[in-house]
Amino acid sequence: GVFFAGARRTELPTYPFQHERYWVDAPEAVADTVVDPVDAEFWDTVEREDLQALAETLDIGASDTFGDVLPRLSAWRRQHKERSAVDSWRYGITWKAIPDPAPQSPARGGVWLVPVSAAHLGDDWVTTCLRGLAERGLTTLPVPVEPSTDRAELTAQLAGVIGDESVAGVLSLLALDGEAAPAAAALTVGVALSVLLVQALGDAGVGAPLWCVTRNAMGVSAAETVADPHQSQVWGLGRVAALEHARRWGGLVDLPGTVDDRIAGRLVAVLGQSAEDQVAIRDRGLFARRLSRLPAARSDRTWSPRGTVLITGGTGALGGHVARWLAGAGAEHLVLTSRRGPDAPGAAAMKGELEAAGVRVTVAACDAADREALAALLAQHPVDAVVHAAGTAEAGMIAETSLGDFAATVAAKALGALHLHELLGERELDAFVLFSSISGVWGGGGQAAYSAANAFLDGLARHRRDRGLTATAVAWGPWADGGMVADTGDEERLRRRGLMTLRPDRAIAALHGALSGADGTVTVADVDWARFVVPFTVSRPSALLGDLPEVRDALAERRPAGRSAEPSALGEKLATLSEDERRRLLVDTVCAHAASVLGHSGATAVEPDLAFRDLGFDSLTAVELRNLLTADTGLTLPATLVFDHPTPEAVARHLGSQLAGGQGPDEVSVFGELDRLEAVIGTAATAEETVRSGVRRRLQELLTLMNTAGEQHNGVADAQRQLQDATVDDIFDLIDQDLENS
Repeated sequence: GVFFAGARRTELPTYPFQHERYWVDAPEAVADTVVDPVDAEFWDTVEREDLQALAETLDIGASDTFGDVLPRLSAWRRQHKERSAVDSWRYGITWKAIPDPAPQSPARGGVWLVPVSAAHLGDDWVTTCLRGLAERGLTTLPVPVEPSTDRAELTAQLAGVIGDESVAGVLSLLALDGEAAPAAAALTVGVALSVLLVQALGDAGVGAPLWCVTRNAMGVSAAETVADPHQSQVWGLGRVAALEHARRWGGLVDLPGTVDDRIAGRLVAVLGQSAEDQVAIRDRGLFARRLSRLPAARSDRTWSPRGTVLITGGTGALGGHVARWLAGAGAEHLVLTSRRGPDAPGAAAMKGELEAAGVRVTVAACDAADREALAALLAQHPVDAVVHAAGTAEAGMIAETSLGDFAATVAAKALGALHLHELLGERELDAFVLFSSISGVWGGGGQAAYSAANAFLDGLARHRRDRGLTATAVAWGPWADGGMVADTGDEERLRRRGLMTLRPDRAIAALHGALSGADGTVTVADVDWARFVVPFTVSRPSALLGDLPEVRDALAERRPAGRSAEPSALGEKLATLSEDERRRLLVDTVCAHAASVLGHSGATAVEPDLAFRDLGFDSLTAVELRNLLTADTGLTLPATLVFDHPTPEAVARHLGSQLAGGQGPDEVSVFGELDRLEAVIGTAATAEETVRSGVRRRLQELLTLMNTAGEQHNGVADAQRQLQDATVDDIFDLIDQDLENS
């Protein structure tokens, strides 16, 4: 019940014994009670005594009784509240005009590397850009890169070019090369080399900020056209690089087709500031990318399907929700495709369900990324509308993802969309719907390839509309009921991060609204911004989200725990403490940062000996924690830190050893090796019982060595030496030996 004015619902702990206060403080004074807009609309009609409007709203006839009217009123209110909730999920990208930064040159003390595709090094546009930077005091060093260059070769090339030079920054012009990458389907040379550049700069130890430049890739105004949507993939890549490599990421800049003195001056000014990292530079000024709320979806017309509608990924859960809606909304023939087609799990049942609704259904095995197969399908079934919902979301950190894997993830979604666009050509369609994702709008740790693919879909929709063709790209938040969330555990993990799953019927209502309102690109997501933004910005501010009122309020009210400590201050403090005090401070620091990135209000919410995976860590939070600890300690820490050292205590021990020059006390290295052993043993968790039994016996032998009186010291040394030198294969060889002797 409501116990005081202004009361609101509060989330309870997700597991027992989380000793944290969850009562909500009552506001000191509440001048006016917040009224639901649906209620306000109804009572405004009543207060005006507008009988005709009320009768039309509730379909009241002269002979109707109160008993007839009450259910209609209830249904009307439910419908409008549903619509109000769906409308609150609508967001869009705008380009905000910002003042030119104060004239200054960034980092004059070193050289600026300018990687550029070798084929474009002599282009007038590139030459003009380089000259404009040099005239404003930047020492530039062009780095021509061949399309066939791999990661190791690019790393060596960068190291050779740098030599003894101090690198002030990196300005990549690689994205301009729109030729097909030789060994990476679905990627241009520019995108493929941009991926390799992010990796190679890390491999070469270049910590200077990386800025990636595109040309006419962003439509800042309705008058501009997006000629090449492939460059938008670099923007998707960059948004994730900003999260995974916050300390060495600069930003993204879109330049016009002509670079003159004014454009060059603004570019230099942008490179010299840190407030904006997604910027478009035009003759008329600077524009910064922003996420903002869209008005409610309202239209004089209601979109409805007709004829034949193709749904790629149509046999999946998400495609199934769309198919059921289209079946009931007027479509006569649904063509559902997937790689397995009729052999996909549940395909036969779905076909039967849809046919029972009176719709003709064709289920076909067709990978949309296979151009020839898709062309044959479209020739056999001419379509009136398309919903492209196919794709995969393989996770992987940029530094650990091969170019082939990156390309495969992009191809699964982007290549199908491109083929549909090209094969359908100028055909007049009722709808061309692309199912995109919020990962392409603001990024997500471990989702660089998926973000690039979805950013491409948004760019393709803009490109089509610029040509007068129909297109609607919807960047979805996670769907419930199998749409984009595998199980309830994933749903709970997302909720803790501030992302609420979308009920499919409401998501379909949002899609219907977007089509009826002729939206070009729209983001549909149910986000608790107060919970989402703090961990999202813990290692790097986000100007993109900064204009949302909820984000401003959340950041104003709350700073991440432990962020006030400077690396030097932490190091100096550790130097003055005893060994026990140093350990305690490091554990407290790790717990404070872990709590911060998980969205908890204090470090006490994190138990030092509880595994990160049990705390709810995922790839993004792992990177955020690594970035915070890197900033505090000044150490170079891997993105896999929380997986290599699976508890806050283990991470603290590792930090203590590293800060001591890697020569910490014996017990520190023993614990570190035990952490490594714990990770290795995890690989045997699903092995046969005989293997698991051997592992248990071997561990018992190690414990016996620890406890043997008179031989304790030697036992520890032997155990430590065995663990330190052992590889995964060595450990399983020992297990095999034990099994042979048993």
